[in-house]
Amino acid sequence: MAIALSTLVEHADRYLRAPGLVDYCPNGLQVEGRAQVRRIVSGVTASQALLDAAVQAGADLVLVHHGYFWKGESPCITGIKQRRLKTLLTHDISLLAYHLPLDVHPEVGNNVQLARQLGITVEGPLAPDNPRCVGLLGTLAQPMPAGDFARRVQQVLGREPLLIDGDNMIRRVGWCTGGGQGYIDQAIAAGVDLYLSGEASEQTFHSARENGISFIAAGHHATERYGVQALGDYLARRFSLEHQFIECANPI
Repeated sequence: MAIALSTLVEHADRYLRAPGLVDYCPNGLQVEGRAQVRRIVSGVTASQALLDAAVQAGADLVLVHHGYFWKGESPCITGIKQRRLKTLLTHDISLLAYHLPLDVHPEVGNNVQLARQLGITVEGPLAPDNPRCVGLLGTLAQPMPAGDFARRVQQVLGREPLLIDGDNMIRRVGWCTGGGQGYIDQAIAAGVDLYLSGEASEQTFHSARENGISFIAAGHHATERYGVQALGDYLARRFSLEHQFIECANPI
């Protein structure tokens, strides 16, 4: 079955409440391809590797979390940007990208989906008064040492995380996928035993160690694989489309 591109985009924008969220990039349709969509290929980032795989898979639309046209980047269509856009335009493939709307969504969002993967029960937002802080607070069913939780993370995500072990039992957890390490202080103020993000900064170590909590950096890419898969599955069910998630490995 095929659906009009305009119908699919309008529904996805509305479902993710994308138009009302201030972001660092445009959300929604970034590159317009053919008018009808039958097959969606999803991935974390619209890299050349993903685009090449989408061409081979016969995609009509590529759905990603990390798209193009970020604030502060050069507007010139040169280098890798030219090659990526040429691939999409030559093969008449659309690019649909959602950044913060996909992080924060309560059903298919990256943070909710990661919680489900790791067995964390969501309590609520990490910083309710900051709409750009898309992190969450939650609890584990049973307290465990930080090392045991780090092993769970490794088993689920398929990569060894960076662990700063505060030598404490873990029950209350705060997390923000991707580059969310800067929210560790809000997590500490909320009384967490462990904070998890995708990345780490130099000062993250000191914040965790001096406040007596544990910290895990599990990988930007690894922590943000699940939202786009869930969104692709949702759109495929909603419109009776084909959907394939393609993993382009990234150790960061």
